Amino acid sequence: MTRFLQAIGHPTSLTRLADYILSNFSEISRCPHGSLFLFEREHHHYRQMHTFGPIKMFTVPSVMAIDHPLVQALIVGQHIFDGLGSTLTPQPELSHDIPDTLSKSHTLAVPLITHGTLIAFTVLHSPTAHGTLSPETMELLTAMAQGAANALDSLLIYEDLRQSQALMRRTDRLRSLEIIAGGFAHEIRNPLTSIKTFIQLAPERKDDSQFIGEFSRIVLEDVNRIERLIQEILDYARYMEPQLTDEDLNDIVTSCLYFIQVTADTRGIKIEKQLAPERPRGMLDRQQIKQVLLNLLLNALDAVGKGPGSLRVRTRQFQKPEGTLFMQIDIEDTGQGIAPENLEHIFDPFFTTKHTSTMNAGTGLGLTIAHQIIQEHHGDIHVASTVGQGTTFRITLPALQQ
Repeated sequence: MTRFLQAIGHPTSLTRLADYILSNFSEISRCPHGSLFLFEREHHHYRQMHTFGPIKMFTVPSVMAIDHPLVQALIVGQHIFDGLGSTLTPQPELSHDIPDTLSKSHTLAVPLITHGTLIAFTVLHSPTAHGTLSPETMELLTAMAQGAANALDSLLIYEDLRQSQALMRRTDRLRSLEIIAGGFAHEIRNPLTSIKTFIQLAPERKDDSQFIGEFSRIVLEDVNRIERLIQEILDYARYMEPQLTDEDLNDIVTSCLYFIQVTADTRGIKIEKQLAPERPRGMLDRQQIKQVLLNLLLNALDAVGKGPGSLRVRTRQFQKPEGTLFMQIDIEDTGQGIAPENLEHIFDPFFTTKHTSTMNAGTGLGLTIAHQIIQEHHGDIHVASTVGQGTTFRITLPALQQ
């Protein structure tokens, strides 16, 4: 009993759990064949979802409705039926639809009940008739059935939760389509207007070199903006499953800082780097994490503006009370800050405070994609900001044990 409960305490799949239940029930009852029937709520019946042993001689319906005599007997009686044929056959109201093979051999049915509900049952069969099980064996089998019912119920709840989470994620993506469509229409309207205006005016002002030069520059900027917007929408819409490898977080941060150093120097922005001496490592998608960090660093540079100002990047490694190891990245700037009413929306698709029509204008998807990437890495990203003083983004990711 102890071995049985330990083995079913952490089931990895429904099939493995069902197989282990049937094999142990078979050993205890001396019945070499068995089937496990699971209740399907949406169809209101019990379906045979797993079998054990050579079952050619063992014939039971693959689906039993809730009003099936055997199901009703288990729901009402809520106990093991040993010698199913002899138990049920003499009772006309319960013998209907019970196969002849069950009455000519030894068969028993074991209900799996939680909170008074029959969530599943097993039908065990031996082709040769033998006496009923001893009271001790029945008691042991009953206790095992209760443990099996609890394990099965827990696994089903976990599977329902997992499917619900997957459904919620799909629903969130579908819900964001309306936001994306509206945002795309809004973002693309202005560039299209300037392009359309240029096309309409170009024929009559083709000899005006100043007009052609100025409008050509504007149109090129707008075309680049549209291209960037389309690419970011594709990046957001694409399911980005990280390609995880063992990475040094400090090395990724250093690589990102290298790319922005020249821009920071030209603007008079001082970069301060404080990297953890223990060099935290984690299973990361290097390119995706670089994409997140570069987005945050470039946002920080834009927030500081032309300087003077500073940008501080810190990494550290810490352990939570339960012993799990994490690594943290803080990106802190001395920029203009984010208004309190905007903080809760910064990860929403197409939310941006960069409304200027320039090459650096924001599409409002950068932080949304960054948030998505960190979630795919089972991490968290948070922001704290004070208007006029600056903003700090904090990323927390699972770390490898040293």
